[in-house]
Amino acid sequence: MRGMVAGLANASPFLEMLPAIFQEDPFTERFVAGFDDVLAPILATLDCLVDYFDPYLAPEDFLEWMASWVGIELEEGWPIERRRAVVATAVEMYRMRGTVAGLRANLQVLTGGRVEIADSGAVGWSRSPGADMPGEASPRLAVRIRVHDPSSVPMDLVDSAVAAAKPAHVVHRVEVDRP
Repeated sequence: MRGMVAGLANASPFLEMLPAIFQEDPFTERFVAGFDDVLAPILATLDCLVDYFDPYLAPEDFLEWMASWVGIELEEGWPIERRRAVVATAVEMYRMRGTVAGLRANLQVLTGGRVEIADSGAVGWSRSPGADMPGEASPRLAVRIRVHDPSSVPMDLVDSAVAAAKPAHVVHRVEVDRP
Protein backbone atom coordinates (compact mmCIF):
# COMPACT_ATOMS: atom_id res chain seq x y z
CA MET A 1 0.00 0.00 0.00
CA ARG A 2 1.44 3.32 -1.04
CA GLY A 3 0.12 6.25 0.93
CA MET A 4 -2.40 6.84 3.67
CA VAL A 5 -5.35 6.23 1.31
CA ALA A 6 -4.83 3.32 -1.04
CA GLY A 7 -4.46 4.45 -4.65
CA LEU A 8 -4.78 8.17 -3.89
CA ALA A 9 -1.93 10.16 -5.36
CA ASN A 10 -1.14 13.83 -4.96
CA ALA A 11 -2.28 15.66 -8.09
CA SER A 12 0.75 17.96 -7.81
CA PRO A 13 3.62 15.95 -6.32
CA PHE A 14 5.91 18.05 -4.17
CA LEU A 15 9.03 16.61 -5.80
CA GLU A 16 8.05 18.28 -9.09
CA MET A 17 7.96 21.65 -7.32
CA LEU A 18 11.56 21.41 -6.17
CA PRO A 19 14.55 22.62 -8.18
CA ALA A 20 15.99 20.02 -10.59
CA ILE A 21 19.02 19.37 -8.41
CA PHE A 22 16.78 18.07 -5.60
CA GLN A 23 14.59 16.04 -7.95
CA GLU A 24 17.59 13.90 -8.87
CA ASP A 25 18.47 13.05 -5.23
CA PRO A 26 17.04 9.63 -4.12
CA PHE A 27 16.86 10.64 -0.45
CA THR A 28 14.93 13.83 -1.24
CA GLU A 29 12.61 11.87 -3.51
CA ARG A 30 11.74 9.39 -0.71
CA PHE A 31 11.52 12.14 1.92
CA VAL A 32 9.15 14.33 -0.10
CA ALA A 33 7.05 11.29 -1.14
CA GLY A 34 6.06 10.95 2.53
CA PHE A 35 4.50 14.40 2.42
CA ASP A 36 2.65 13.48 -0.77
CA ASP A 37 1.23 10.37 0.91
CA VAL A 38 0.07 12.19 4.03
CA LEU A 39 -1.26 15.34 2.36
CA ALA A 40 -2.95 13.75 -0.72
CA PRO A 41 -6.30 13.15 1.09
CA ILE A 42 -6.27 16.67 2.51
CA LEU A 43 -5.47 18.27 -0.83
CA ALA A 44 -8.11 16.15 -2.60
CA THR A 45 -10.70 17.30 -0.07
CA LEU A 46 -9.70 20.94 -0.46
CA ASP A 47 -9.88 20.64 -4.26
CA CYS A 48 -13.50 19.47 -3.94
CA LEU A 49 -14.46 21.65 -0.97
CA VAL A 50 -17.14 23.59 -2.84
CA ASP A 51 -18.94 20.30 -3.54
CA TYR A 52 -19.06 19.50 0.17
CA PHE A 53 -21.39 22.47 0.67
CA ASP A 54 -23.87 21.32 -1.98
CA PRO A 55 -26.37 18.94 -0.35
CA TYR A 56 -26.84 17.08 -3.63
CA LEU A 57 -23.09 16.35 -3.97
CA ALA A 58 -21.79 16.15 -0.39
CA PRO A 59 -20.70 12.79 1.04
CA GLU A 60 -23.38 11.18 3.23
CA ASP A 61 -21.52 11.69 6.51
CA PHE A 62 -20.99 15.37 5.71
CA LEU A 63 -24.67 15.67 4.77
CA GLU A 64 -25.60 14.60 8.30
CA TRP A 65 -23.36 17.31 9.71
CA MET A 66 -24.75 19.90 7.29
CA ALA A 67 -28.29 19.02 8.42
CA SER A 68 -27.31 19.96 11.96
CA TRP A 69 -26.26 23.41 10.72
CA VAL A 70 -29.86 24.16 9.74
CA GLY A 71 -31.45 22.44 12.76
CA ILE A 72 -32.69 19.29 11.04
CA GLU A 73 -32.51 15.67 12.13
CA LEU A 74 -32.57 13.28 9.20
CA GLU A 75 -34.38 9.96 9.46
CA GLU A 76 -32.07 6.96 9.03
CA GLY A 77 -34.55 5.01 6.91
CA TRP A 78 -35.05 7.70 4.28
CA PRO A 79 -33.56 7.25 0.83
CA ILE A 80 -30.47 9.40 0.29
CA GLU A 81 -32.27 11.48 -2.37
CA ARG A 82 -34.96 12.54 0.14
CA ARG A 83 -32.37 13.33 2.82
CA ARG A 84 -30.46 15.51 0.36
CA ALA A 85 -33.67 17.31 -0.67
CA VAL A 86 -34.60 18.02 2.96
CA VAL A 87 -31.23 19.65 3.64
CA ALA A 88 -31.23 21.52 0.31
CA THR A 89 -34.66 23.07 0.93
CA ALA A 90 -34.32 23.73 4.66
CA VAL A 91 -33.60 27.45 4.46
CA GLU A 92 -36.45 28.05 2.00
CA MET A 93 -38.78 26.05 4.25
CA TYR A 94 -37.89 28.27 7.20
CA ARG A 95 -38.79 31.34 5.12
CA MET A 96 -42.25 29.94 4.39
CA ARG A 97 -42.82 28.50 7.86
CA GLY A 98 -46.31 29.09 9.25
CA THR A 99 -47.98 29.38 5.86
CA VAL A 100 -50.11 26.85 4.01
CA ALA A 101 -47.69 26.96 1.08
CA GLY A 102 -44.77 26.37 3.43
CA LEU A 103 -46.47 23.43 5.12
CA ARG A 104 -47.37 21.92 1.75
CA ALA A 105 -43.81 22.28 0.45
CA ASN A 106 -42.35 20.87 3.66
CA LEU A 107 -44.63 17.84 3.63
CA GLN A 108 -43.93 17.19 -0.04
CA VAL A 109 -40.21 17.07 0.66
CA LEU A 110 -40.69 14.91 3.78
CA THR A 111 -43.00 12.37 2.14
CA GLY A 112 -42.28 12.58 -1.58
CA GLY A 113 -46.04 12.66 -2.22
CA ARG A 114 -48.67 15.13 -3.37
CA VAL A 115 -50.08 17.19 -0.49
CA GLU A 116 -53.53 18.78 -0.28
CA ILE A 117 -54.37 21.12 2.59
CA ALA A 118 -57.81 22.39 3.59
CA ASP A 119 -57.63 25.33 5.99
CA SER A 120 -60.74 26.86 7.57
CA GLY A 121 -59.03 30.18 8.22
CA ALA A 122 -58.88 33.13 5.88
CA VAL A 123 -57.65 36.68 5.59
CA GLY A 124 -59.72 39.59 4.37
CA TRP A 125 -60.28 43.28 4.72
CA SER A 126 -63.18 45.64 4.49
CA ARG A 127 -63.70 49.38 4.36
CA SER A 128 -66.83 49.15 6.48
CA PRO A 129 -66.67 48.40 10.19
CA GLY A 130 -68.49 45.33 11.43
CA ALA A 131 -68.11 43.40 8.17
CA ASP A 132 -68.31 39.63 8.21
CA MET A 133 -65.17 37.85 9.33
CA PRO A 134 -63.44 35.65 6.76
CA GLY A 135 -63.09 31.90 7.21
CA GLU A 136 -65.10 29.63 9.49
CA ALA A 137 -65.90 30.01 13.17
CA SER A 138 -64.19 26.77 14.21
CA PRO A 139 -60.53 26.66 13.13
CA ARG A 140 -59.34 23.36 11.68
CA LEU A 141 -56.74 22.02 9.31
CA ALA A 142 -57.04 18.91 7.15
CA VAL A 143 -53.98 17.48 5.42
CA ARG A 144 -54.19 14.74 2.79
CA ILE A 145 -50.99 13.17 1.49
CA ARG A 146 -51.14 11.00 -1.60
CA VAL A 147 -48.24 8.57 -2.05
CA HIS A 148 -47.85 5.26 -3.86
CA ASP A 149 -46.80 3.48 -0.65
CA PRO A 150 -48.65 4.93 2.39
CA SER A 151 -46.59 2.75 4.75
CA SER A 152 -43.45 4.69 3.71
CA VAL A 153 -44.75 7.92 5.27
CA PRO A 154 -43.26 8.62 8.73
CA MET A 155 -46.55 9.62 10.41
CA ASP A 156 -44.94 10.79 13.66
CA LEU A 157 -42.67 13.14 11.74
CA VAL A 158 -45.51 14.39 9.53
CA ASP A 159 -47.75 14.97 12.54
CA SER A 160 -45.06 16.91 14.37
CA ALA A 161 -44.34 19.00 11.24
CA VAL A 162 -48.03 19.91 10.96
CA ALA A 163 -48.27 20.67 14.68
CA ALA A 164 -45.22 22.95 14.49
CA ALA A 165 -46.56 24.85 11.46
CA LYS A 166 -50.11 25.57 12.66
CA PRO A 167 -51.37 27.82 15.45
CA ALA A 168 -51.72 25.97 18.75
CA HIS A 169 -55.51 26.38 18.99
CA VAL A 170 -56.18 24.86 15.55
CA VAL A 171 -57.01 21.16 15.48
CA HIS A 172 -55.60 19.12 12.62
CA ARG A 173 -56.11 15.80 10.88
CA VAL A 174 -53.64 14.00 8.63
CA GLU A 175 -54.72 11.37 6.09
CA VAL A 176 -52.43 9.32 3.89
CA ASP A 177 -53.73 7.41 0.88
CA ARG A 178 -52.86 6.34 -2.65
CA PRO A 179 -53.26 8.68 -5.63
